[in-house]
Amino acid sequence: MFPALETELRQETLPDPYEDFMYHHLQYYGYFKAERDSLPDSATHQQAWKNNPRLVLNGSFGERDLIPDPLQKKKLLYSSMLTPHLLKSRQLLHNEFGEANPRLREPRELFGFFSGSAPLQAPRWPIECEVIKENIRHIGNEKIPDIVGEEKGTVVYQLDSVPTEGSCFSSSRVGGKRGDIKELAVTLQGPDDNTLLFESRFESGNLQKAVRVDTYEYELTLRTDLYTNKHTQWFYFRVQNTRKDATYRFTIVNLLKPKSLYTLGMKPLMYSQLDADTHNLGWRREGKEIKYYKNHMGDGLQPFYCLTWTVQFPHDQDTCFFAHFYPYTYTDLQCYLLAVANNPVQSQFCKLRTLCRSLAGNTVYLLTITNPSQTPQEAAAKKAVVLSARVHPGESNGSWVMKGFLDFILSNSPDAQLLRDIFVFKVVPMLNPDGVIVGNYRCSLAGRDLNRHYKTILKESFPCIWYTRSMIQRLLEEREVLLYCDFHGHSRKNNIFLYGCNNNDRKYWLHERVFPLMLSKNAPDKFSFPSCNFKIQKCKEGTGRVVMWRMGIPNSYTLEATFGGSTLGSKRHTHFTTEDLKSLGYHVCDTLLDFCDPDQTKFTQCLAELKELLQQEIHKKFSELGQDMDLEGSWNDISLSDIESSTSGSDSSLSDGLPVHLLSIAHELNQKKMYKKKKKTPLQTRKQRNEQYQKNMIREFKSTEYAPERAEIASTLQKQPTFFKNSGNTSSSTMKNEKPRMNERKKPRFTVSCSPKRSTNTSQEPAPDMKPNWSRNTFPATQRGGANVVSVSYPSLHIYTYP
Repeated sequence: MFPALETELRQETLPDPYEDFMYHHLQYYGYFKAERDSLPDSATHQQAWKNNPRLVLNGSFGERDLIPDPLQKKKLLYSSMLTPHLLKSRQLLHNEFGEANPRLREPRELFGFFSGSAPLQAPRWPIECEVIKENIRHIGNEKIPDIVGEEKGTVVYQLDSVPTEGSCFSSSRVGGKRGDIKELAVTLQGPDDNTLLFESRFESGNLQKAVRVDTYEYELTLRTDLYTNKHTQWFYFRVQNTRKDATYRFTIVNLLKPKSLYTLGMKPLMYSQLDADTHNLGWRREGKEIKYYKNHMGDGLQPFYCLTWTVQFPHDQDTCFFAHFYPYTYTDLQCYLLAVANNPVQSQFCKLRTLCRSLAGNTVYLLTITNPSQTPQEAAAKKAVVLSARVHPGESNGSWVMKGFLDFILSNSPDAQLLRDIFVFKVVPMLNPDGVIVGNYRCSLAGRDLNRHYKTILKESFPCIWYTRSMIQRLLEEREVLLYCDFHGHSRKNNIFLYGCNNNDRKYWLHERVFPLMLSKNAPDKFSFPSCNFKIQKCKEGTGRVVMWRMGIPNSYTLEATFGGSTLGSKRHTHFTTEDLKSLGYHVCDTLLDFCDPDQTKFTQCLAELKELLQQEIHKKFSELGQDMDLEGSWNDISLSDIESSTSGSDSSLSDGLPVHLLSIAHELNQKKMYKKKKKTPLQTRKQRNEQYQKNMIREFKSTEYAPERAEIASTLQKQPTFFKNSGNTSSSTMKNEKPRMNERKKPRFTVSCSPKRSTNTSQEPAPDMKPNWSRNTFPATQRGGANVVSVSYPSLHIYTYP
C-alpha cells in the first residue's frame, strides 16, 4: 500500500540528469553564476561521468559539445537513464517489478500539493513504539433522529386554532376563550398505556403539537408568536403519565435560529412536581445526547432547525415541566409587587403606579423608588435612573436580573439607602405583559417586536413603549437622567454584557464605556467587557437604548444576560442559575455607587484603561490590514464605529414594519404631526402671550361684518397695554410671592453632589480635572425689563417627594 517505504538502493549513487538540468536551468536564467567546481562533490561527479562520455551532453560540466544533433542527444539521454547498471539515482521511481519509471521524484526538501494518484505517505512512528499492522477506521456520523411527522406518527396533542400572520388582535377576556375547555391530550386506554400527556395552555406556556413517533420518542412543534409566522425559540410545557426507568427522546422540529447555545453545552430545564413536593427541589438542568441541527424536511421557503435531547424521569406517574429558561410569569410579578405594596416600610419609599394598559388591557406597572426628601431643593437635585425589562417576553432572564435589583434597592442595606437618597429610580419591570402571558418569544399582540418601535406614534397599537417614552421625556424635563438600561436575554453568546452608544462629543469621549467596565470589575465571573459593543446600526434605530440616547441620555444601555452560562472565573463552564442573575442586579447597584462616587479615582482609572484598550484594538485592526499607523498624535479622532463589529446578535434584528391594518392609521397621524409642526412655537412669557392674544382679537373683530358694533370693545383692548407693561416690570419680590402656573415651572439652578460610596467626608468635592463631565440642565436668567432677574419657582412638594 505504501511503495515509498520500500528499501532504497544502497549502491553508490551518481549525479542524476535532474541535477544537471537544474544546474543549466538556473545558469541560463542568471540565478546561479558560481563555477561548477564549487558544487558539492563536483570532482567525484566529473570523474564518474568521465568514464561515460555518452552522457557528456551539450557542454555538461562546462566542457565541449560532443553530439551536435539535438534529437540524438534526447534519445541518448533517455536510453542512458534506463540502462540497468546506471540506475543508481534515488530520484527515479520504481514499480512493483523493480523497473524504473521514466519520471522523477519530487525534489527533496520541497512539498508539493497532494496528488490523488500518488501513494499515501504512511505515518512515521518513534522506533520505540510497537505498532500492529491492522488498519483501524471509524465512521463519524452521530445519530440524528429522522423527522417522521404526523403522517407516520400519532398526534397526541395539538392546539385547535392559533392566530398567525394575516389576522390581528381584536379583544381580550379574563380566562381567554369562552366555553368549555377541550381536552386536547389523548385518552389513555388503561393503566398500561404509557403515552405521555402534554399541555401548554397555561400562563407563558408554548407548545402547539406533539407527535408520538415511537414508544418513548416524541416530535414537538412550537407555536409561533401570536399573529405572526415566526419567532419560535421559547418553549414551556407540561408532561404527565411518566415512566421512571425509560429513556425518552424529545425533538423540537421548527426552531428558526441557525445558531444556538445548545451547541455549546447548554441543557434544557426540567421541573418535577414530586421532587418539589417531597424534596423541595425546583428547576434543574437535564438532558443527554443534546444536538442542534438543520431540519431538511422544511418547505424550502423557511429553513427550520431541530433541538433533540434524551431524558429519564425521576418518578413514575409524575408531572414534569420542560422550559427553555427559568419561567417568570406576569402573575409572579404581581405577587411580588403586592408584597411590596403591603410592606409598611418598603411602601414608604416605593410607590406603585399604573403606567398604562397593554393592548389586551393588562396593567403595565411603574415603580418610583426614592427616599422622601426634606426640602424641594433636595428632591430636585436628585438624578434619575430608568430601568426596564421583558420587552421581549421570552427573555425571562431579564426578569430575574430585575428581581435581584429590586430585592437590593428595597432592602435596608446602607448602600441601598444611600442610592435612594441620591437617585430617583423609575422602574418598568414588565414592558410586554401580553406577550409574557400568551408565551410569545419576541412580539406583543400587535405581532411586532416592540424593541424596534420606540419611535412609534401609534399610542393605541403600541401603548407600553409609547407611554414609557413619554414618561422618560417628562422626566428629562424635570431632572437629569444619569442612566437608562433595558434588561434582555441572549441566545447565542455566553456571559452577561452590555450594548451601548458611542458618544460623538469628544468632551465625553469613552465615558459611555466606564459603567460597563466598572460592572465587569465588580462581577468578573459573570460580566464580560470584551463582549460589549457600542456601535449603532441602522436596524437598531428603533430600539430603546438608541432612542433614549438620542433623547439626551448619554449612558443608555441594553443589558444582555445569556440563556446559557459563564466562561469566566469561578463560574467557568457552569449554567447560570436564578441566584446568579439576581446577584447581577445587586452588582448594578454597586456599580452605580462607584460610577457616581465624588472621589473620581475609579472613574479616571477606568478612562485610562479604556484608552489603552482602544489603542490596542486600533493596532490590532491596522495589523490585520497590513498597515502601520502612528498613534501618538490624534488617534482619538478615529471613529469608534469603524473599529467595532456589528452588534447584531439575533436573527430578529430587522423590523418587520407596521402591520397592514396600521399603515393607514400611521399615515393619518403623520399628516397631523406635519400640520402641527407648521404652527408657531408657543411664546414663553406672559406678556408676549397676552400681546399675541390682543392682536388676534383685534384681527378677528376687524374681519367680521359687525365691526361697528364691536368698535368700542376693540378700542378698549387698544387702551390696555399699560397693564401688560406693569405686569412685565413686576419686581422680583412680587414674582416670588405670586403662585406660578404649572406650565411655567422651571428647574432650580443649584446642584448637590452625590454622596460617596464609602467615604467619610461627604462634603468633599472632586478635583475639577477628575469630575465626570456629565451635563447638567441649567437655565439662564430671565430677561425682565432689561435687567437680569433670576426667577426660581418650585413645583408642588408631592412631585419632588415621589416623582
